[in-house]
Amino acid sequence: MGFFTNSIGIDLGTANTLVYVKGKGLVLRQPSVVAIEEKSRKVMAVGTEAKDMIGKTPGSIIAYRPLKDGVIAEFDITAKMLKAFFKKAAGSIVFNRPRVVICVPFGVTEVEKRAVEDATLEAGAKSVALIEEPIAAAIGAGLKVNDPRGCMIVDIGGGTTEVAVISIGGIVNSHSLRVAGDELDEAIIEYVRKKYNVLIGEFTAEQAKKTIGAVHSDAPSDVMEVRGRNLYSGLPSTIMLTTADVREAMYEPMRDIINTIKRTLERTPPELAADIYDQGIMCAGGGAMLSGLSTLIHEETGIRTIIAKRPLDCVIEGIGIVLDNLESLSGVLSYMKSK
Repeated sequence: MGFFTNSIGIDLGTANTLVYVKGKGLVLRQPSVVAIEEKSRKVMAVGTEAKDMIGKTPGSIIAYRPLKDGVIAEFDITAKMLKAFFKKAAGSIVFNRPRVVICVPFGVTEVEKRAVEDATLEAGAKSVALIEEPIAAAIGAGLKVNDPRGCMIVDIGGGTTEVAVISIGGIVNSHSLRVAGDELDEAIIEYVRKKYNVLIGEFTAEQAKKTIGAVHSDAPSDVMEVRGRNLYSGLPSTIMLTTADVREAMYEPMRDIINTIKRTLERTPPELAADIYDQGIMCAGGGAMLSGLSTLIHEETGIRTIIAKRPLDCVIEGIGIVLDNLESLSGVLSYMKSK
């Protein structure tokens, strides 16, 4: 129990990083972005400030998103980002070399797990314990993961979609799909390029997805003015993007997510499948906020689908619940490593 007396939890996401401090709650929510001065490798900005620089930096400064598809792509930059987040999260809180619980996608390799551990230790952590993202999301969404009755979580994040069936504190069946929010943004960029001959940036595509995005035809329709660069003239251009446009753009990646949910259900033992039919499918993550998602999944699977109350915070809230209830939930942690 001494391991957790000075502890923080981290939802290290491809799009955003959230930090929970034991006894304080959620203290930090920042984009997982770092701006680096190329020659000196000095950190110029982290989080929101760095994200605002994407696509706008001079040649001497590079804005990195150091995680790709839910795993670390740039080790040194991830360590620097975590160190900066530790400092921001501390604020007036006094802690030195915190003990950290951090989430990883289900099914990542041992090498990818070690990269997360080592980057966290490099950032200044004293010890690291890992928790699988579907378990954390399910706990944060209010599912009773220790019960013998089966439950199902669909967590659509920035880099991965985690679909898992959980029973008696463990994952019985799961798929981790590297198709999620980032791929939806890329699909919107490509659609606008092909249909309107206009190139838009990642930030604009993300705003369109959040503002007028929908995945089912029954969802309300809307229109958004989008600005980009005309590929023929090279000049700034404005188009009116519709909800139907965004839905069509996201069709293929959403089809991959729906097929993954179906495959997971097909491989679920009959007794647990019956439990899921009774209890429904729980959706978490930023992707759960897409208009019409619950209707689409229900139509495709025939199972009632619920959106978590705070889908963006399910993983970090789950980690926080684990930190606050170690006696009953310590079994969901693994791969403890100390420096």
